[in-house]
Amino acid sequence: MRESAKLKKPQPWRKWGPYLSERQWGTVREDYSANGDAWDYISHDMARSKAYRWGEDGIGGISDEQQILCLATAYWNGKDPIIKERLFGLTNPEGNHGEDVKELYYYLDNVPSHSYMKFLYKYPQNQFPYQQLLEENRKRGKSDAEYELLDTGIFDNNQYFDVFTEYAKKSPTDILVRYTIHNRADKDAELHFLPTLWFRNIPSWNKDKPSITPLSANTLLAHSTEIGNYYLYLEEETPFLFTENETNYQRLYGVKNRSKYCKDGINQFLAEGDTRALNPQHTGTKVALHYHKTIPAKSSISIKLRLLQKKNNKAFEDFDAFFNAQLALADDFYATKQKGKTDDEKLVQRQAWAGMLWSKQYYYYYVKDWLDGDKGEPKPPLSHQNGRNQDWTHLMASDIISMPDNWEYPWFAAWDTAFHSVVLASIDFDFAKQQLLLFASERYMHPNGQFPAYEWNFGDVNPPVQSWATWKIYQMQKNSEGKGDLDFLERMYHKMLLNFTWWVNRKDTEGNNIFEGGFLGLDNIGVFDRSKPLPGGGTLEQSDGTSWMAMYALNMMRIAMELSFYKQIYEDLAIKFSEHFFYIAGAMANMNKTEGAGLWDEEDGFYYDMLHSGDGSWKRLKLRTLVGLLPLIAVEVIAEKNWVKLPALVHHIKWFTKQRPDLAALVSNWEGKNSEGNLQLLSLLRGHRMKCLLRRMLDENEFLSDYGVRSVSKIYEKNPFVFEFRNEVFEVKYTPAESDTGMFGGNSNWRGPIWVPVNYLLIESMYRFHDYYGDDFKIEMPHGSGNYTTIKQAADLLGKRLTSIFLRDKNGNRPVYGNNQKLQTDPHFKDYILFHEYFNGDNGTGLGASHQTGWTGLVALLM
Repeated sequence: MRESAKLKKPQPWRKWGPYLSERQWGTVREDYSANGDAWDYISHDMARSKAYRWGEDGIGGISDEQQILCLATAYWNGKDPIIKERLFGLTNPEGNHGEDVKELYYYLDNVPSHSYMKFLYKYPQNQFPYQQLLEENRKRGKSDAEYELLDTGIFDNNQYFDVFTEYAKKSPTDILVRYTIHNRADKDAELHFLPTLWFRNIPSWNKDKPSITPLSANTLLAHSTEIGNYYLYLEEETPFLFTENETNYQRLYGVKNRSKYCKDGINQFLAEGDTRALNPQHTGTKVALHYHKTIPAKSSISIKLRLLQKKNNKAFEDFDAFFNAQLALADDFYATKQKGKTDDEKLVQRQAWAGMLWSKQYYYYYVKDWLDGDKGEPKPPLSHQNGRNQDWTHLMASDIISMPDNWEYPWFAAWDTAFHSVVLASIDFDFAKQQLLLFASERYMHPNGQFPAYEWNFGDVNPPVQSWATWKIYQMQKNSEGKGDLDFLERMYHKMLLNFTWWVNRKDTEGNNIFEGGFLGLDNIGVFDRSKPLPGGGTLEQSDGTSWMAMYALNMMRIAMELSFYKQIYEDLAIKFSEHFFYIAGAMANMNKTEGAGLWDEEDGFYYDMLHSGDGSWKRLKLRTLVGLLPLIAVEVIAEKNWVKLPALVHHIKWFTKQRPDLAALVSNWEGKNSEGNLQLLSLLRGHRMKCLLRRMLDENEFLSDYGVRSVSKIYEKNPFVFEFRNEVFEVKYTPAESDTGMFGGNSNWRGPIWVPVNYLLIESMYRFHDYYGDDFKIEMPHGSGNYTTIKQAADLLGKRLTSIFLRDKNGNRPVYGNNQKLQTDPHFKDYILFHEYFNGDNGTGLGASHQTGWTGLVALLM
């Protein structure tokens, strides 16, 4: 190889990608209000007229990695009151179960480089039922089902368009675009199809405003100082509709506009017939290509564009060849990862990966600038300047981040991203590692060591799963490539040391190694609202918070062991975290040396939270939820060959356990090798307690559903748990679907449904236990069935229950779609998969956010 070739940098294939959000309105970043009401500060109705400050949104769109230039689709059927430029949905106060997108769209394909992508949007031919969706959902209560777009009947006669958007790259900055529009109706139908190119409105416009201008009837030039020139070529000539990406102050606030042409100019021209809304000089920062088509019944048309940095007078000569080549490469890429799977498994898994990749979004948020207000604009109210996230002024985000859901959750959540990273590692190690390192960087991590939770409250607390994700990704790469990334492991380790110390100092208020994480993601699972102080004072000692920290300590010990093989100084840290683990185990058994004040209940064979009242008394909250199953996740199996490399660690643990036999007696017998004599187990659970928890978890009368592990025991369906405290009565009942209480927020739903991420961790822990106990150790699966299996076989069966949510059953139905016959049987719906936020604990129907492939994307690994 020539030296020049060796030094050649890899091409930045990810420079352009699906980085455009599906919703920028209603987000914290765009909220400059006095009361922090983000949903109302910029509503869906305002969004078409308000230039955003921190990002952009669109349908099936793309942008460059700094979101300077954007390209997305827009639609008008000639009947809607507005053109469809962004997805519609209900805000948190409007939906009977919180925020809820009311559109039909699907992420069908994508690859890590985004060199091939495919997206589907279903657009009705009749007037979109905006008001009907609002009014009907307002009528419904928490015990009622949500009123969805399909329920309106607008798709009943197939009077809709299927619009497939595909992107293929010839180079990182040469993007081929193909739109295929199907008329599914029995009659010809008219459509105004509006691919739209625009620049994000940024403060530097005051000095050097970008522009889009026509070079010919089928060529546009987009220029800005940030990204230079881009050319958009049209295969078929069509009119250009020009305006500016500027706020329409007159419409929104009744004051004079600063720009003659505004963001909503294209809408005003088409939907309202205002011919003055467009710039007759054919220039601006926003332009729509106006394809006014009559599409024959049961037929389709194709439209091709090409966006690139260099001029190309023959832009469509090689278009089809390169498009087909990139699709073939995508097929080859996934073929290597899907060997041995059925066609249906391949379909579901590939769409799960696609959803993960389509949910990568440009995230821009400089907290100090946001609090202070924009330069040249009126200062925001004092309550805003001293309000949300005021302790996070160091946070400066301008990055591509894997989001849970681009509409309902167009912002990161720390523990979500850790799960995302593990899924993404199965197809893209580099991006997966980059995501974890990003949140550990100085721009995100608080100086005190806390990871930011999410933009609604960066100071909230998510479960500390970063150590698990770090170790998991390191192992995945080591198993795949024969060598792990030690630099990544070491960099993350140093940052997690800071974070672990933050947990110990901030969330162990009594210094007893029992952790009161508070919210911890499982926000609607307990007796009390854990994000608020307890009524009347006191402390809730949490089984899940403590279990997360025990897992954290074990992961940190195991990572330190791995690093010790290369740098011996890390052996001291392995020793430190081994002691942490033993102390946490001891605290779970006996808090503050108070008799009976442990989280384990021997009579029930289960872990419960403990309520420590202000008067010094302790009371066990005997409510069976996922909280009590989480001690299962604190488990590590270590090969004898690894112990012998670290004599100082082994010597210290032997010494420590002799000094503290009370602690050693609480955890697995770490010196007891497995039957083959080559593995040792570290776990919060000795065999008896492990069996007790698995017995509960695998009991179909309690946690085990046909579709996974429920978050609350089913015994509370007919006999709710009741707890009296300080003259108040608190009740928890099993609800398999949506929550029936608004106590914990509009859409907090951990009181029964199945959540994939926690199921995944439980399954992983079962595999670790099997590694140690082997095939001779049997458990009953399900409990009471008389069917005994190994722990591994039981884990496999549990994984199959989870993946069966999405796969066709013996009747050809997918449980995720419940009783909706159109989704189950219609050839234009049945093979398009939605990866919901959570699932009905009894029948597997998808619930919550409908596109949260994020952590639900873990099914791609369970396949």
